[in-house]
Amino acid sequence: MSSTLYETLRRRVDDGTVPGAVALVARGDDVEVAAVGSADAAGTVPMARESIFRIASLTKPVMAAGLLTLVDEGRIALDDPIAEWLPELAKPLVVRTPSGPVDDVVPAVRAITVEDLLDSRPGWGIAPDFSLPAVRALFAVQDHSRPMRSWSAPDEWLARLAEVPLLHQPGEAWLYGTASALQGLLAARVTGRTLPEFLAERVLEPLGMKDTAFEVPAAKRDRFTWAYAPAQDGTLTLTDTPDGDYAGLPRFPSGGGGLVSTADDWLAFARMLLSGGAGLLSPTSVSRMTSNHLTAAQRADVTLFLEGQGWGYGGQVDIDPVDPWSVPGRYGWVGGTGTTAHVIPATGTVTVMLSQVAMTGPTPNPLMREFWRACA
Repeated sequence: MSSTLYETLRRRVDDGTVPGAVALVARGDDVEVAAVGSADAAGTVPMARESIFRIASLTKPVMAAGLLTLVDEGRIALDDPIAEWLPELAKPLVVRTPSGPVDDVVPAVRAITVEDLLDSRPGWGIAPDFSLPAVRALFAVQDHSRPMRSWSAPDEWLARLAEVPLLHQPGEAWLYGTASALQGLLAARVTGRTLPEFLAERVLEPLGMKDTAFEVPAAKRDRFTWAYAPAQDGTLTLTDTPDGDYAGLPRFPSGGGGLVSTADDWLAFARMLLSGGAGLLSPTSVSRMTSNHLTAAQRADVTLFLEGQGWGYGGQVDIDPVDPWSVPGRYGWVGGTGTTAHVIPATGTVTVMLSQVAMTGPTPNPLMREFWRACA
């Protein structure tokens, strides 16, 4: 496997798709790692197993686990209305039809609950049709073209979100992204901690995820990768440096995509899930987190994102074995910065691949699929 992992990454480094990447596959105590290429496009910093990456949406499973610690403690319940802690969202309005104007609205038929945030069905979020008026209005608040450090502070962001109508009634449809950001705001309000403090205390420190955080201190920046986006001509455009956006805490620490991490840190998190919680979560919470919660119709409506598979809490859950790597029960996700990580409970396998070149859309890129195929 090691040579296959190495060769899979090597091909994409050699053809210029990525400057470098780290891949990890663990089966029980047997861990194989390949670190190929460089942390920067100039080739001056060799990629290493300990390299730190912006993991983007691989933050989502970590955030969901953090929120579930509060459920396990009885601090919150899955059916609790979130308005108890996020009163700004107490009376959401819903567009009468998804394609309709944002001022043609009706009241939500029920409150948005904690579980609506966990399974990404609160009514806010990105739909496959980015042109819908309510989605365009959401993009003005949830602007992923700008770094998190330039977003509004959490309270101001919540107030702005409250002015955007829901695209669907709570619970009716899976929508991407907003729910995980709201999970972070909810956890902070419930505990009176900032989200960086909360996740460090609840998840990162207990699991020994020593390099996972919302910022990279100066002492670790020699291990932090540069970040790139592919240009139209196939060249790479620099989007961030080790001394850039993550040199300090962002104004808006997002539970949807704000963390940096390493392959071994995500392995520690994955092993917690495979072990049934490892004292961090109850087996019931792990089961709910890694089980599909969507109906067949809801899955069919969002094939752009999920490709027909399901969704648990904070991550995709494979249902149909349509690809060699699609094992029913496989749980994980991809990050827009070029990252992917999964656990496969049926085989006790963990797969992690971290790169520093951004995806160009919601569909997993060829390197991700080649990595998954190599692990199958």
